[in-house]
Amino acid sequence: MIKRVLVANRGEIAVRVIRACHEEGLAAVAVYSEPDRLAPHVRDADAAVLLGPAPSAESYLDIHKLIAAAKDTGCQAIHPGYGFLSERAAFADACKDAGLIFVGPPASAIRAMGDKTEARRRMQAAGVHVVPGTAAPLRDAAEGRREAKRLGFPVLLKAVAGGGGKGMRLVANEAELESAFEAARREAQKAFGDGSVYVEKYLERPRHIEIQILADHRGRVVALGERECSIQRRHQKLIEESPSVAVSPALRRRLSEAATAAAGAVGYVSAGTIEFLLAATGEFYFLEMNTRIQVEHPVTELVYGVDLVREQLRIAAGQPMRVHGATGPGGQLHPRGAAIECRITAEDPFNDFLPATGVLQYLRVPSGPGIRWDAGIEAGNDVTLFYDPLLAKLIAWGETREIAIQRMRRALNELVIVGLPTSQPFHLRVMDDAEFVKGEIDIKYLERAGARVLAAPPRAGLDRALAVAGALLADDCRSRTTAGLPDGRTAAGPSPWVVESRRLGLRDGLE
Repeated sequence: MIKRVLVANRGEIAVRVIRACHEEGLAAVAVYSEPDRLAPHVRDADAAVLLGPAPSAESYLDIHKLIAAAKDTGCQAIHPGYGFLSERAAFADACKDAGLIFVGPPASAIRAMGDKTEARRRMQAAGVHVVPGTAAPLRDAAEGRREAKRLGFPVLLKAVAGGGGKGMRLVANEAELESAFEAARREAQKAFGDGSVYVEKYLERPRHIEIQILADHRGRVVALGERECSIQRRHQKLIEESPSVAVSPALRRRLSEAATAAAGAVGYVSAGTIEFLLAATGEFYFLEMNTRIQVEHPVTELVYGVDLVREQLRIAAGQPMRVHGATGPGGQLHPRGAAIECRITAEDPFNDFLPATGVLQYLRVPSGPGIRWDAGIEAGNDVTLFYDPLLAKLIAWGETREIAIQRMRRALNELVIVGLPTSQPFHLRVMDDAEFVKGEIDIKYLERAGARVLAAPPRAGLDRALAVAGALLADDCRSRTTAGLPDGRTAAGPSPWVVESRRLGLRDGLE
């Protein structure tokens, strides 16, 4: 029996897991570092344990502290969320050794899919197509040069233990290979403690498509459709949606069959994601598996009506999943409507997405039909450089993709964040971009659309903002009071200066 769960994470995913625990009738214990002592996930939990100082290695990545926190607070299970230790087989093993349930797949599956070359071998054995490349780590740059010439340039050098684009280098020709090989090895060693790299053929302008799967201890594996994750920057996803305009029902069935075969090949249990590269010809290739809940899981939940985190908890407790209505090969479900997610990050999109820090002085959250807001922040929180810049996820659902885009556009305009620059204006521009609206996207979208969606706002916009805000402020001062609000905002909301600057996507001075 699971009655109490330690949530070994922070931010929005910690809040998300705590909510799922409470809905399942379970108590939730939060952990936190010193800078996170006032974070929402700490308050929302039934109990909270201080892990240590800000550095992740001394707090959220300290396995011994997490295990001790779980035991000391009477937990029977640990949910790792995403990031941090969620894909560390050693953590899953440590939980098992301590008599705790790891809310996720078995350590053997994490190891098999965490080693990219081993994963490729497993997929080939299961009949799943992989991108042409090496099945073992490269011994040196010379071997990399030979394999790259065999495959044909351009090629990708990739970390065996990699993820998130770290330890990855695009090599256009033979002259670039040696320096790229050494750079990839150094970055992989620093990021993952393993400098091994392999090489694979580089596909020109594919889409990044992933299939969500659920598997329980009774041998049932279900595919919950695809997510389109092609809008990326440096291999980091920015906007996700479900379903993809490029995936027909027949292609969805083929992808689902491949995904469930991949999960079965490693004895997978719990929620997981199989990622593919989809060529314009309709051919697709296995990329990797994420052995955890994904950041973008809400779009699947809205389109397929499944609470993935609650299903994780049920499966971890040995119960069968509650997903019903699966039909056809691969246990495929059918989508209803469309959903889009925008990752709201503390980054300046008009300055090469430079991370931003500061106090979140004011927050107005959008709402209304089809809108979901998953966040781990609130007004007054301090945003630092210690952790990932993700602040929240804004998700919009509609009966059609067009309606979902319209709702997202409206919600982004309603959203007000004061205190530091965020990715919000970038997302607004994408929602208005003709290429995106038509669904003509691939992993090179941002390179093509950058001049449109990432150009700094013109000075004329700032002048207009100052003029309009000045008039609004004069009128506002006559009707409202700012007493008791030393940060300068009005009693009913943010300053008109801030509102107008947000609408124009301005980053200088006003916010």
